[in-house]
Amino acid sequence: MALSGGVDSSVAAAELLAAGHDVVGITMRLWGGDSDTGCCSVADVDDARRVAQQLGIDHLVFNFSDDFDRHVVQPYVDAHRAGTTPNPCIECNRHLKFDRLAERADLLGFDAVATGHHARIAPVEGHGGRRFVHRGADPLKDQAYVVHMLPARELARTLFPVGQLTKAQVRERAAELGLRTAAKPDSQDVCFIAEQAGGRPTFLGTRIPFTRADVVDADGRRLGAVEAVELVTIGQRRGLGLGGGPRRYVTEVDIAAGRVVVGDERELLRTEQRVGQLVWAHEPVAGEVRVQCSAHSVAYAATLHLDDDGTSGVVRWHEPQRVVAPGQSVVCFDVTDAFVLGGGVA
Repeated sequence: MALSGGVDSSVAAAELLAAGHDVVGITMRLWGGDSDTGCCSVADVDDARRVAQQLGIDHLVFNFSDDFDRHVVQPYVDAHRAGTTPNPCIECNRHLKFDRLAERADLLGFDAVATGHHARIAPVEGHGGRRFVHRGADPLKDQAYVVHMLPARELARTLFPVGQLTKAQVRERAAELGLRTAAKPDSQDVCFIAEQAGGRPTFLGTRIPFTRADVVDADGRRLGAVEAVELVTIGQRRGLGLGGGPRRYVTEVDIAAGRVVVGDERELLRTEQRVGQLVWAHEPVAGEVRVQCSAHSVAYAATLHLDDDGTSGVVRWHEPQRVVAPGQSVVCFDVTDAFVLGGGVA
């Protein structure tokens, strides 16, 4: 059981015990720098240890900091340098929770790996008993989007014990058990960026040089400037130094040219979206789907047209949607929006 030190994984461990499983709590030490939120701080490791003691299960700490830096932190920095928008939580799930941890579970002889994600894994009728990631029971906390990358092998042996519960039920269960994490707030931000240490500008500013860029409209008229184009992302409205007037949104970021293009909200709308690096729960799926492009948005109806290799293609929206920032995950659900078919990167 991946114990992060949060209430969800704490209750997930308790649910596994109640179901009769032999459970060992595993905490991944991922980040050695400043952290005041998320699952990377020293306090979170301590909370995980104490929960394991309360539940009477063994607790191990695995140091995966090198893997975390290689697969999550450095790509996050590189994406900002290149003018794309990283998705570190998804990359952490992809490379650490459902790759590195699964590999360690194999070495130690575990039968299954569990996490506290709000999603469910279950077979789908008509798919030969094959398992897929389904939406969690709580629509406000559903995390199917961020665990979309699970391949068939991991779908067969991964457990999400709180996927059937709402967040309120999770906290009630934790309180009933007297767990120290019962009232602990949810993490909201990138876990390795400490707001108390200056946040994203300071974190990135010590790792890459910032570049001044002009802010222009669609006709190329200069409206102002930003001091760090590397901190600007598609769809951004605030922090552009444009003062009052009509609302303007970032529609294009050109690092090489030192230019940020802004426009009104209508200029963000697109009828199609190119997507690459597609991975599938089982085989590639084309045709009618529903597509979600951020962790907190909904999935919209679209038609997916795949290239011959099945790892790239074009999403054509049934109704125009906001442009997806390059680097963001594009996740395909079935037409009923119930379970994940696969996903890629814009």
